[in-house]
Amino acid sequence: MTSSSPPGDRGTPDPDLHSPRVADVFAQLFDAHAADLRRYVCARAGEHHADDLVAEAFAVAIDRRSTYDPSRAPVRAWLFGITHTLLRAHFRSHDRAERALARVHGERAVSETAPEDLVTARVDASRRLEVIASALAELTEDERDVLLLSSWAHLEPAEIAEILSVPASTVRSRLHRTRTRLRTLLLDSENLQQASGEN
Repeated sequence: MTSSSPPGDRGTPDPDLHSPRVADVFAQLFDAHAADLRRYVCARAGEHHADDLVAEAFAVAIDRRSTYDPSRAPVRAWLFGITHTLLRAHFRSHDRAERALARVHGERAVSETAPEDLVTARVDASRRLEVIASALAELTEDERDVLLLSSWAHLEPAEIAEILSVPASTVRSRLHRTRTRLRTLLLDSENLQQASGEN
């Protein structure tokens, strides 16, 4: 049985991003955090894009290392913030490409497609996974961001607050509200599927 504790080694002190030994510092960061970032990207965007997005996140981090402020957030949350921004840009680009392709073929574009739906559509999912994906699709983008950064990235409310530029109290209340709503949506979806199966 696997442990439910968050991955990564939060007990390890953050390296000095302002050190002149940039290659050594980022090699240490990559060893400590790349696997966690990749798991998060895989869950949201699929394995096909994971390596490129994680590599881009570290490239951005190297370019922006002078802006890192350890008093605001640990380096792990900073890296997740960069990755989160890249994911949002990836989803916007993907949606634009989907709509353009649909117009070329004279098909109706699907706008505002949830990232979780795009991932699930490519997987031979179990019935439970389909129910969860359907419920996630009903959440707003802000609700999904808070929920997935907490549940999949294992970030604390203060870390999520730094990433989303909102107060930690907003993250906590949004997280509570989202979890309550998700439970309701899951229950409704399961009841609907059961009713469909009985007919």
